[in-house]
Amino acid sequence: MAAQPGLARRLGVADAVVIGVGSMVGAGVFAVWVPAAQAAGSGLLIGLVIAAVVAYCNAVSSAQLAAVYPVSGGTYVYGRERLGEWWGFAAGWCFVIGKTASCAAMALTFATYVVPGTEWLQRLLALAAVLALAAVNYRGVTRTARLTRILVACTLTVLALVLVLLFTGSSQREVPTLADTSWYGVLQAAGLLFFAFAGYARIATMGEEVRDPARTIPRAITIALLVAIGIYLLIGIALLRVVDPATTTAPLATAIDTAWAVPVVRVGAALASLGALLALITGIGRTTLAMARNRDLPGWLAAVHPRFQVPHHAEIALAAVVGVLVLTTDLRGVIGFSSFGVLLYYAIANASAFTQPADQRRWPRAVNVIGLVGCVVLAVTLPWTSAVVAAALLAVALLVRRLRKDPGESARS
Repeated sequence: MAAQPGLARRLGVADAVVIGVGSMVGAGVFAVWVPAAQAAGSGLLIGLVIAAVVAYCNAVSSAQLAAVYPVSGGTYVYGRERLGEWWGFAAGWCFVIGKTASCAAMALTFATYVVPGTEWLQRLLALAAVLALAAVNYRGVTRTARLTRILVACTLTVLALVLVLLFTGSSQREVPTLADTSWYGVLQAAGLLFFAFAGYARIATMGEEVRDPARTIPRAITIALLVAIGIYLLIGIALLRVVDPATTTAPLATAIDTAWAVPVVRVGAALASLGALLALITGIGRTTLAMARNRDLPGWLAAVHPRFQVPHHAEIALAAVVGVLVLTTDLRGVIGFSSFGVLLYYAIANASAFTQPADQRRWPRAVNVIGLVGCVVLAVTLPWTSAVVAAALLAVALLVRRLRKDPGESARS
């Protein structure tokens, strides 16, 4: 097979940070509080801190690996290199199915905020968003980074307004106690809240498109995650001072008692959803490219556009699948499904980082152990339906790979 052209290294630290923040501070900051609060009760902030700690361990493991393996694919590549091709395949498959569902969730969230209450119009608008952002990605990664920068700036501006209104508003409620929660509920909430922090993977999966990756990727991942953690903690603290997130479908809009600000929050949520969707499309396309290069997915998906230097076949296929999902599927429960897949993905990342020799290490192995254990614990405490469906899809994929794999291929690769 003729060698495929590589991707262009065009992104610096600032671009990579923006893409990471855009992935994490997306629709999750407007929507993730409700299911998490229903699970944790007044222990919501404890769940948030646990999710942040696990996310930090995962992030530094990913950064350490990405500095050594600066190619597209993220943990799919790291698992193959450090643990073996089957572990890499499992990581890549978990990432692709979980994040493809998340793409549909982000598109539907965007449409819900723009046209509330009209389901068929919401689905059509969600489809239009998917096609438009796929077209932006198709034109090159620098356009993706530029548009993401604009969307992130708008989102952060709206969130700053929300924080000011929440902390200065006259509406206050009694500080809740921990009487209505349990450790199981807190851990389940942490697993659901992890959905909001998983965006730093987008930086690692784009390792083939950043300049000086050994320096850029670790710095960008760390900065983006710390910014996102700070934003979520501020929003969580301010929100709980005003409203119980478990009792409303739109907690930020409900908490704000200033009439003119509610439409602004709605616009901010729509823009945040678009930013997250754009970054998701970018990351999934690169992981799909890496898997196709190794024949873990059809080879057609490994094509790189000769002019725009993006994995255009992978992005076309992704847009088609997500388009079908937004037209046919109710994805309100997708957060648990996506979190389960991504937690398994990062469990493999931590295990891979644990095997790195001393000259490749930036953090002690204890960080990898904490991340691995944290991922497994949070995954098994998620709603059982989400865990069972995601695990079943992974088992089917592994079986299909076993049946179609050429016995001599491993020796040749």
